[in-house]
Amino acid sequence: MQAFRIFALRFTADFICRTTKKRMNVFIILGTRPEAIKLAPVIHALKEHPHFTVTVCATGQHIQMMKQALGIFGIEPDIDLAIMKPGQDLFDITTNVLLALKPIFTESKPDIVLVQGDTTTTFAGALAAYYKQIPVGHVEAGLRTFRKYAPFPEEVNRILTGHIADIHFAPTQRSQQNLLQENVSQSTIHVTGNTAIDALHWILNKLNNLDSSTLRLAVQLPEQIFQLVNTTDKKVILVTGHRRENFGDGFEHICSALHQLSLRSDVEIIYPVHLNPNVREPVMRVLSQRENIHLLEPLDYASFAYLMNKSSFIITDSGGVQEEAPSLGKPVLCMRDVTERPEAIEAGTVLLVGTSQEKIVYEATKLLDDEAHYNSMAFAHNPYGDGKAAQRIRDLLIEFSSSSQQSLQELLQKFSASQAAPRNT
Repeated sequence: MQAFRIFALRFTADFICRTTKKRMNVFIILGTRPEAIKLAPVIHALKEHPHFTVTVCATGQHIQMMKQALGIFGIEPDIDLAIMKPGQDLFDITTNVLLALKPIFTESKPDIVLVQGDTTTTFAGALAAYYKQIPVGHVEAGLRTFRKYAPFPEEVNRILTGHIADIHFAPTQRSQQNLLQENVSQSTIHVTGNTAIDALHWILNKLNNLDSSTLRLAVQLPEQIFQLVNTTDKKVILVTGHRRENFGDGFEHICSALHQLSLRSDVEIIYPVHLNPNVREPVMRVLSQRENIHLLEPLDYASFAYLMNKSSFIITDSGGVQEEAPSLGKPVLCMRDVTERPEAIEAGTVLLVGTSQEKIVYEATKLLDDEAHYNSMAFAHNPYGDGKAAQRIRDLLIEFSSSSQQSLQELLQKFSASQAAPRNT
């Protein structure tokens, strides 16, 4: 009985502490470049509001590219788990994030943990919060392909995160419907738009307000590429590729398609090559000798956004680019067989081409040669929002904080009343 009373006193003190705080303690976990880009507007929106105390935690899943992206937005992580090591796999990332977050959550006791998207950092961060019974908010919730291994491991990561999360920030109505079909409570799902559009608007507004000399310093492209995109009368095709499911034969076919397209005299192909050796080896072997294929090191977000804006169209397997390019009026050929972003397919801004050499070449040729077809994709509606998703998420977190504190106060009152009630002896 004495042990129970001690537990009850600690339980009561903890609830009093939590419910009387003036600020909501938000713990934001990120580990990759896409997470950094899409969470940056949310971080800024929360830090600018007096209701929040924000802690940004980097796991180190992709440390170099992630920190580079945060730097563009003027954000420095408060905590770096530094889990990255050579040859790390999904087992390493998951277990190392869990083990690293355990003592941090025990000490800091955040009011809510925010995760974004579908990386292994996302899933492991949400799971660690769940183990500590901390509410989880999921940014970009509800994306689905309904194919377990496409993309891998992202599809299962986001499904599991979705069943852990307490509040879901869905980018579109379709994403909301996906969650409802999985019996997620409608009251916890909120359609906000996609924060990728917020980030894109932020960076392009920043670049557009720079004078020419300052712009040149901000856009960290090789001089040859900077001059090329600003002076060429050829069509510029921007390429990205990094998906795990395309490793091996997929990238061989992609490289063959790009090689075939480079035989045209009216194109320039720019390809910032991912650091993963499964990507770099076939790309360098097949494409490095072509004069009109320009292989670059990975770019910071500002430089990549600048290139997107200067390109004619984009060939990619990136989920984020499928969201961003339509805002710029750039058609996208997506090198995947299925996408968790069907809204862009339905709107006509994105076309799935898989990794088939023939299909990539055929559809790229249509965009190059058929102006009407190009315009039908370039001027299609962007389904991913108006650039105000982060503000909506901030306002919803204020509402969530208020309702959570009210619920805790009611629980505390019931607990106190039960302690004061007369007992039968």
